[in-house]
Amino acid sequence: MSMYGRDPWGGPLEIHATDSATDDERSRNLQELDRGALDETQQSWLLGAGEQKKNKKTYVDLGCIIVSRKLFIWTLGTLAVFAFLSAFITLIVKTVPRHHHKPPPPDNYTIALHKALLFFNAQKSGKLPRHNNVSWRGNSCLHDGKDDGVPPVIKDLVGGYYDAGDAIKFNFPMSFSLTMLSWSVIEYSGKYQAAGELGHVKDIIKWGTDYLLKNFNSTADTITQLGMQVGSGDTSQGSATPNDHYCWMRPEDIDYDRPTQTCTTCSDLAAEMAAALAAASIVFKDNRAYSQKLVHGATTLFKFSRDQRGRYSPNGKEASVFYNSTSYWDEFVWGGAWMYFATGNSSYLKLATTPRLAKHAGAFWGGPDYGVLSWDNKLTGAQVLLSRLRLFLSPGFPYEDILTTFHNQTGIVMCSYLPMFTSFNRTRGGLIQLNHGRPQPLQYVVNAAFLAALYSDYLDAADTPGWYCGPNFFSTDVLRDFAKTQIDYILGKNPRKMSYVVGFGNHYPKHVHHRGASIPKNKVKYNCKGGWKWRDSSKPNPHTIVGAMVAGPDKHDHFHDVRTNYNYTEPTLAGNAGLVAALVALSGDKTTGIDKNTLFSAVPPMFPTPPPPPAPWKP
Repeated sequence: MSMYGRDPWGGPLEIHATDSATDDERSRNLQELDRGALDETQQSWLLGAGEQKKNKKTYVDLGCIIVSRKLFIWTLGTLAVFAFLSAFITLIVKTVPRHHHKPPPPDNYTIALHKALLFFNAQKSGKLPRHNNVSWRGNSCLHDGKDDGVPPVIKDLVGGYYDAGDAIKFNFPMSFSLTMLSWSVIEYSGKYQAAGELGHVKDIIKWGTDYLLKNFNSTADTITQLGMQVGSGDTSQGSATPNDHYCWMRPEDIDYDRPTQTCTTCSDLAAEMAAALAAASIVFKDNRAYSQKLVHGATTLFKFSRDQRGRYSPNGKEASVFYNSTSYWDEFVWGGAWMYFATGNSSYLKLATTPRLAKHAGAFWGGPDYGVLSWDNKLTGAQVLLSRLRLFLSPGFPYEDILTTFHNQTGIVMCSYLPMFTSFNRTRGGLIQLNHGRPQPLQYVVNAAFLAALYSDYLDAADTPGWYCGPNFFSTDVLRDFAKTQIDYILGKNPRKMSYVVGFGNHYPKHVHHRGASIPKNKVKYNCKGGWKWRDSSKPNPHTIVGAMVAGPDKHDHFHDVRTNYNYTEPTLAGNAGLVAALVALSGDKTTGIDKNTLFSAVPPMFPTPPPPPAPWKP
């Protein structure tokens, strides 16, 4: 046998008889194979042409694979149905009205905030804006400042706000009210925005600051006099001199003279007006021209307050009766702090942190009214404001010692608000007696509630869980709870179940001591004495002065809803400003917190920026 006699692939090269079979025979032999043991691909190339033609309707060649025709059609049908259902569902989703989840209802503090701001609309003097939203008010006192006794420098004093239930414009409490409102906006602009009231409260502030700028030569760098009051409340002369206390008239109907009182030595008033303009300049920092106008006016006023020393009260008998100022040292600290934040000028911070000034203001001693923020005493507010500076900027030397003292004193004041301490009594209903049982307590309570809630937010923002009262540690929630209990009392959680904010709830004072609200707007002009019948009437006021916080109950939680008793039923600008500040601090979600940076927008960096590193050395 030849060495090549066998097929190298394993088969012999010889041709046997069986190998000579015809093609037809081989085809028949292949058909006898077990086709069930072959896969579809094998079958496809093993089957002859006639067999493939026979199974043409059974399989589909997709190029890469061959699939069953039945499976292919089923898959296409499924995809078509799925596409149709998807399109149909999408059409339904887009065309059927959606049922959105309703946002949670506003909390009581937000509801009360809407109403409390409306009180300022009801107190506006002058030509009212078109959308003032108080239907029973109109233009009034359009000749203020034009009487012959006023020096030429002040001729237009139209505008501003009436102080309370009368029609007098007292610049001292009005300025304090504007400062408080501006402070609340600076800290809680996000909450005002969430409540839909940011534009409204800014309009309220601007209405007041526009008026304050009219009370002196705001374009000058130096002034020698300042407007302090428009209108008169002296009733000692009886009917011989009709005025804003003797007469009971709607402001729109006033026809008697409204004298303007000015002062030449009024450090407290000038410093408070400077604080109001300085704080407002931060509120309006996005309006550069107006903000700079406010800063310039504040600078002029503060210089006047330092140059012409003296209390404003002795300049007018009425000021000493209605809004007597006990000193001007607290206004120097308070005004100096606001001037620093508005200008970034460190000379104001140096003044506000002068130990001698703080000593005169009473920062290092107690007393029955220590810790009570009011239109007369701003020391507590100034200490909280400067504690903020230490918490967030920590300016260090040479301010650290006095700022630490202010910070510690702020902690002591916060301790005095807590019920476990005896600095202040409480009524059986739980109202803190910051004015020791004297009338008109609520204006002091709302200021304390604002400071407590604000300081709580300061500590939270500084990642500080609380503070110490002696050896005892209290969390920030304790301060917030104090603020809530006091505001809740005012809103109706008290023994009488009465809301002391008019228009809030179902049970509130109906005989508010307020001229405009108590006289109907019926096209009848009641003269000076003609309105007395409305003052003395036992019927409820024909107009609801929505949002007005009345003076409040006595130390026994008793309240008399009597129009003639102003100690119970008269609202004031300063009282409502504190109420608004406290309400916005407590409103909404606690996680919103304060705006840490806006107050410092004009303050330069405390420490110089280090120089860039030198360029790398090159040979």
